[in-house]
Amino acid sequence: MPTLFGTPVRRREDARLIRGEGLYTDDVRLPDMVYAAFVRSTHPSARIRVDASAARALPGVLAVFTADDVAGRVGDVPTAWLVPDSGLRTPPRPVLARDVVRYVGEPIAMVVARTRALAADAASAVNVAYEPLPHVTDARAALAPGAPQVHAGVPGNVLFTWHAGDREATDRAFAEAEVEVSLSIRNQRLVPAAMEPRTAVAAPTPEGGLTLWTTSQNPHIARFVLSGMLSLSEQRLRVVAPDVGGGFGSKIPVYPDEAMVAHAARVLGVPVKWTETRSEAFVATIHGRDQVQDVAMCGRRDGTITGIRVRATANMGAYLSLAAPGVPTILFGLIVPGAYRIGAVDVEVVGVATHTTPTDAYRGAGRPEATFLVERLVDTFARRIGMDAAEVRRRNFVPASAFPYATPTGLVYDSGDYAAAMDRALEAVGYEAMRRRQEDLRREGRYLGIGLSTYVEVCGLGPSKVAGAVGFQGGLWESATVRVHPSGKVAVIIGASPHGQGEETTFAQIVADALGAPFEDVEVVHGDTAATPMGWGTYGSRTTPVGGGAVSLAARRVADKARRLAAHLLEAAEEDVVVTDGRYHVAGAPARSLSFADVALQAHLAWRLPDGMEPGLEASAFYDPENFVFPFGCHACVVEVDRNTGEVRILRYVAVDDCGRIINPMIVDGQVHGGVAQGLGQALWEGAVYDESGQLVTASFLDYALPRARLMPHIETLHTETPSPHNPLGVKGVGETGTIAATPAVVNAVVDALAPLGVEHVDMPMTPERLWRILSRAQGRAPEEVRA
Repeated sequence: MPTLFGTPVRRREDARLIRGEGLYTDDVRLPDMVYAAFVRSTHPSARIRVDASAARALPGVLAVFTADDVAGRVGDVPTAWLVPDSGLRTPPRPVLARDVVRYVGEPIAMVVARTRALAADAASAVNVAYEPLPHVTDARAALAPGAPQVHAGVPGNVLFTWHAGDREATDRAFAEAEVEVSLSIRNQRLVPAAMEPRTAVAAPTPEGGLTLWTTSQNPHIARFVLSGMLSLSEQRLRVVAPDVGGGFGSKIPVYPDEAMVAHAARVLGVPVKWTETRSEAFVATIHGRDQVQDVAMCGRRDGTITGIRVRATANMGAYLSLAAPGVPTILFGLIVPGAYRIGAVDVEVVGVATHTTPTDAYRGAGRPEATFLVERLVDTFARRIGMDAAEVRRRNFVPASAFPYATPTGLVYDSGDYAAAMDRALEAVGYEAMRRRQEDLRREGRYLGIGLSTYVEVCGLGPSKVAGAVGFQGGLWESATVRVHPSGKVAVIIGASPHGQGEETTFAQIVADALGAPFEDVEVVHGDTAATPMGWGTYGSRTTPVGGGAVSLAARRVADKARRLAAHLLEAAEEDVVVTDGRYHVAGAPARSLSFADVALQAHLAWRLPDGMEPGLEASAFYDPENFVFPFGCHACVVEVDRNTGEVRILRYVAVDDCGRIINPMIVDGQVHGGVAQGLGQALWEGAVYDESGQLVTASFLDYALPRARLMPHIETLHTETPSPHNPLGVKGVGETGTIAATPAVVNAVVDALAPLGVEHVDMPMTPERLWRILSRAQGRAPEEVRA
């Protein structure tokens, strides 16, 4: 049987989803189910008085919960990444606002009624009297003397100040440098905008427990956190994450909403459902990014980069969400050197409270912000010294011979060949010919640009010892059980909870290969805490590197036992038995053989087991990686900027990614495509904007510009394969690489196109209007007050 590892097997998940046969949380229908709706703040900062009497008096209303009703019964929402040595302050976050609201969208009350319509009507009947208070939505403004204070216990609105690298060494590098360049960068706030809004259905059980169906990327973590918030023992709380319609990090946190739905079901004794409206999703679900960075790079005129300095201000919103403190610190600051040997690094991040929706992990989570700044600086440095941007990169890459490579920020890159990935991208895009074409078009007054992004990211989050050292309040191992039924059918039961990444397919490929079982006979079970072993969640591109490691180890144990049993049944030495086309036989003698199903049946019948062998065919494994994994690659983008309208047209997009050994090339390409689409969205269109009154003005798809399919270029995907030396499969993550690489590739291309106009940087999103203003100013077509 040919190996399945490396084969583009079609995703088995797709058939049911395309046919509309998936089960999402909102599809859950239970007898006597009632419905919840939230009353949310319409002010960014105000004292409040709540009068729910009118709502409670409405027919069909079962309950109205306010802060007074849940005091002492539902705990605050915790922060679970307590970054050490940062002066971290974690202000309490109540499930329902008490006395004061701190952002538009904060929940104030929850109504439960017999129908959705009644719940919505009753929510509008809750009277909230607001006494507006001063507010601040911009992080830099929140640090200014006299700025409105978001929390009394957070003086100056500073939630944390974190540092990485060596400040003195970096100061020396800059003092001795021949060249220094600097940029001020705004990595704008984004709305995750998953296709499926958040939903929760909670149902009490006869034993006094609770079952919660919810849109979660990590049901075991949700159970762990909610059991504490609800004072409900874990064994009485079952959390089920069925099909999830996109997460991108926004479904990692535990929110007030799910806790309140669970509490209402316990109090009322009936199932309660809440489904977020799209309008709610814009203000109530976490936002991503929102950093302002002052960055600098220094080096020599021969192209050698010697130092990098970063001063970043991270807008954390009104509260610290579940994993929020780790995103702009550990996941951002440690990867700032990127793919380069930069001897001196100095990173300082200030986390700031503002009157905005809390921010947390959004696809890439810190890595896109770090990659963007270093890639923009490399291009700026290259232009300053008059050297081609590709050549500067080549001169500063960590060489393939240097791995494992210890960075100045404390990471150890596992493996890589950065030059090979860039060479492949340059060849594919026709770099030299494209540069010649650029010169020809410039003579015609046209603006063609070529942008590169050579990235490395840290993912496959673990090991647990490191997690503890950096303040993560949990483990980062994964577990799996491979269970063979008497018929030879196989269940792979995992603690991780994939939701679109394709592990129902790739994990089946791993196990089918290991056992010699038919691929179609392997089922992957996940998402139900009552049916699966403990797992720490799907985020940080960790499910395949970490969860897949556990699956591989468990499958190997089952395979070893099956081989021993087959040898016994064939009356042969174990070392002489091989598997060919799914059948066990003695090497060179295939006529006498056993199928995998034959061996599985004998393992369960236990009639002819070798001495000391237990019946059954099943194994469990826990995998705690010894290090992160570090995928890398090079993306190349060619654009033309319309000189009259400012519209950016992407002519070529080449993505070369190295995620170690590739299990399924089609799924990898799909992950890259999706990531690039989100990266292009940030680069060109997307941005969450608050006005002076603290209102989110991009609070619907009328104003928040998600990219459409017609705007996407053809994405040319290529790969190199550099296995991770410590991972059981040699794999690395790939779910976030496209998002990490795309934004700097596109921005570098646009800035390169506009370089003849003296443009050194353009903030995202690079909308046609923003670029038109730059072009108009440069061409004398706009009044002086026009600004880009």
